Amino acid sequence: MKEFTKAELAKYNGKEGMPIYVAHNGMVYDVSKSSLWEGGEHQGMHVAGGDLTRDIADAPHEIDVLERFPMIGTIKE
Repeated sequence: MKEFTKAELAKYNGKEGMPIYVAHNGMVYDVSKSSLWEGGEHQGMHVAGGDLTRDIADAPHEIDVLERFPMIGTIKE
């Protein structure tokens, strides 16, 4: 698995043909195939290329939704 810095992760924002990656608890997920992340935004509240660890607590779903997508790496601290 690839190790991403936060700066590297930020590049995967779904813009200009880039894949859509998000992180949670140090793990990076590829949510590119989710229709809810089109254009790199989710429900107008979250942007791709970032860490959703704090945000998931306010979501109407649990982490299991993210875990349905491929885990492709980790965040390098």
